Amino acid sequence: MAKVYLYSEIANGIAFQIRNGILKAGEKLPSVRMLCREHGVSMNTAKRIFLELEAQSLIESKPQSGYFVSKLLQQKLSLPDISRPSLIANDKEPNELITKVYANMGRDDLTLFSIGVPSGNLLPLAKLKKEILHATRELKEGGTEYEPLQGNVKLRRMIAVRSLTWGGNLNENDLITTSGGMNALSFCLMALGKPGDTVAVESPCYSGILQLAISLGLKVLELPTHPITGIEIDALKKVIPKINLCLLVPNFNTPLGSCMPDEHKKEVVELLAKHGVPLIEDDIYGDLYFGSQRPKCCKSFDKEGNVLWCSSVSKTLAPGYRVGWIAPGKHKEKLLKLKFVHSISSASIIQEAVGNFLKTGRYENHLHHLRSALKSNYQNYIHTIPEYFPVDTKVSRPQGGLALWVEFNKDIDTIKLYDLAIKKNISISPGRMFTLQNQFENCMRLCIGLPWSDDLKFKLKQLGNLAKMIS
Repeated sequence: MAKVYLYSEIANGIAFQIRNGILKAGEKLPSVRMLCREHGVSMNTAKRIFLELEAQSLIESKPQSGYFVSKLLQQKLSLPDISRPSLIANDKEPNELITKVYANMGRDDLTLFSIGVPSGNLLPLAKLKKEILHATRELKEGGTEYEPLQGNVKLRRMIAVRSLTWGGNLNENDLITTSGGMNALSFCLMALGKPGDTVAVESPCYSGILQLAISLGLKVLELPTHPITGIEIDALKKVIPKINLCLLVPNFNTPLGSCMPDEHKKEVVELLAKHGVPLIEDDIYGDLYFGSQRPKCCKSFDKEGNVLWCSSVSKTLAPGYRVGWIAPGKHKEKLLKLKFVHSISSASIIQEAVGNFLKTGRYENHLHHLRSALKSNYQNYIHTIPEYFPVDTKVSRPQGGLALWVEFNKDIDTIKLYDLAIKKNISISPGRMFTLQNQFENCMRLCIGLPWSDDLKFKLKQLGNLAKMIS
């Protein structure tokens, strides 16, 4: 663990110097060997540090010359501010705005910067169709029988195998399948919370999580969140006596794209376990990393079964398949009872198809291409935004995921911007959707899951010009 801390400390230190202008654009960085000598790390660790910084577009490599601070236009863009929500639980949601934005889902005539999923052009559609046919032939009775309550065995086994990449060490009996990621979160909140309880979340937070919590009669307490490192742990410590549950998206959350450092994850897990507060971890974006290695999960540090790890293939493979899962730890029996009452069984054919896709190795190959496309998209957005958006625009620096968080000056209302943009067949997600408080009115989320093209660049240009009009 000391090596992990040292690696994070070195990478974060260099990133801090670059973002704060201590290291200037174009300046040469120490060589890999020099980094090894200065910090006492291995060659592999030093290379990994540079790869991570390169993934954030903070540095660039030049053949035969080494690494340099990036000259990309993104250096002109400041980071969004750390959120400062009121630490008072709330249960008011912006219903009309959320309904208006998500009514656009599935419309082919719009450029959907507002919907946080990868485009079908980035998904292996033909291969998935073959897997569905294969599952129909292979399953007993053509897949018409009920699955076991815990879900498809092959799928659970493959998820458990993949958990080794982030230190999960799960086995198939640790997992329960669900109808997508939101279904997994819903089961967890229903099993562990009751009306009137308070759940702590990041701020800004995915609107679907906010709506789900409110629909279950829960109060939501929003935590101050840094656009790079996630929630402020000191703030969590202060509100521990006020909360009954904690629901976090530690890896590349939407809309900020922040990723909690491993030492923060470990501290949060230990803190919540000490106070008996269950942690529901939504790891739906964990496989969409831009760097060289998948980040660990909070579940990696769970020694007491207090973390309920949830994920799905909705953001990586097939949004419409609705295949998700939970590793509920010590809460397994509660979750199984809920699943039995609410759904009895999962969809046999779909889960068999996804399980086989994972087993053949096609999933990892697909993820490699998807991650590459999303990283390239992110860099294209970062190049384009300074060119066409207002000069004081701030933009997040996600290290993975599907979201880019844009913060304008206080004079720009992104609900007004949405109304103007929709007339140009452009849909955005205004920042007010991602909170229950009066904040983020000057922010918006953009999805980077659309294939890059000249037309997409033109749409970003139009959006920037509209923002300038109302500033």
